[in-house]
Amino acid sequence: MSTEAATQSKEDANKAVVTEFMEVFSRGDVDAILEFLTDDATWWVAGTIEGISGEKDKAAFGEMLAGLSTLSTTGAIALTPRALTAEGDRVAAETESYAELTNGRVYNNHYHFVFELSGGRIRRVREYLDTEHTRAIFLG
Repeated sequence: MSTEAATQSKEDANKAVVTEFMEVFSRGDVDAILEFLTDDATWWVAGTIEGISGEKDKAAFGEMLAGLSTLSTTGAIALTPRALTAEGDRVAAETESYAELTNGRVYNNHYHFVFELSGGRIRRVREYLDTEHTRAIFLG
């Protein structure tokens, strides 16, 4: 097998993990979501939205997800990957979200995620999103 083929296989596998992660995320099962993360995983969100932005360890990320799930009529925010690009252990994902909230608003945001994987699990995430939309829908 060529080095290029081996690298491509690893990249395809990483994209498959990210795709499956988004499917599970969209169901809102916090324990299943956290199974995709390494024990030392971190999740960073852009902006200055209190309770959402900044870096969280795995436990704090789980707590945030549990809180957010109570705000959605379905208990989840659906994530749909629109484009994935992989290089080595990194996967970049252009993604769209959708959720109908208990406050009557619709959350429909656009993201750019950078996932870093290790051993087939997610080790680090950087999430870039429209923070003004998030603030208006959740806090406005």
